[in-house]
Amino acid sequence: MMVDERKGQAYAGLAMLLVGSTVVVSKLIAAGAPPFAATALRFALALPLLLGLLRWRGLALPRPDRHDQVLLWLQAGAGSVGYTVLLIKGLAWVSAADAGVLTGTLPAVAALFAVLVLGERPAPATLAAIALASLGVLALNLRQAGIGLGWGQVLLLGAVLCEALFILLNKKLRRALHPLQLATLMVGGGLLLALPMAALELAQAGGRWMSPAALAGIAYYALVPTVLGFVLWYAGAARISAAQAALLTALMPASALLLSALVLGEPITGQQLLGLALVLAAMALLAWAQRRASTHQ
Repeated sequence: MMVDERKGQAYAGLAMLLVGSTVVVSKLIAAGAPPFAATALRFALALPLLLGLLRWRGLALPRPDRHDQVLLWLQAGAGSVGYTVLLIKGLAWVSAADAGVLTGTLPAVAALFAVLVLGERPAPATLAAIALASLGVLALNLRQAGIGLGWGQVLLLGAVLCEALFILLNKKLRRALHPLQLATLMVGGGLLLALPMAALELAQAGGRWMSPAALAGIAYYALVPTVLGFVLWYAGAARISAAQAALLTALMPASALLLSALVLGEPITGQQLLGLALVLAAMALLAWAQRRASTHQ
């Protein structure tokens, strides 16, 4: 059981590292593509690959009951479309560093959702690790000038709320689904939801298409965070609690910070290194708590 749980943490943690790269990629997309059109193209590229993987594994598309259909559509609307569109729109006004500050609230938001909505009662050590990770990701991107809640920041906070819903709503599904099945449903549902607004955006563009940099960013977004990231996240989330999943979201802004420095050339400050150390300390606290629990079983 503990081995399976650690495997789940590894899968979910890697997925969050990939999700962190979407902050940098979305900055490139925001400069050269309308958000709904970029989202629809992302899913149009990813869907055939996921359908091919389903066939290769001998899996069929599931037929969920009405209860699960509602949850799956909510997940697709929040995480597949809402997160992507709001992130791209927000990054049209906000720097990647500011985006890191706001996405750093995701562990606390997801943990609060797990407790208040899903009814989980996490262990004290898990709560302490979530608090430590939340402090870490806030310090990770803390800027001396402070944060003002302009239009871009509001959009990014909306993206955080959407991502919290996305990563935890699958805990309420009545029927357990294979990670590939869930990923395919999220991408297919996201494509259907994004298409109407994408068509409107392209009609208003008057023949102007996306920039090469934006197209390259969308292709990466489709292949890596979408296909690989979705499958890894669902494979991991199926093996761990919602509170543990919330903790692992702390890796998302850490990834965004490091990639912003590597790709965009932004400097890393001492405060940000302190924040990263706090995030890693939270991971260590969770691992220690699990080892202690396994020795008492």
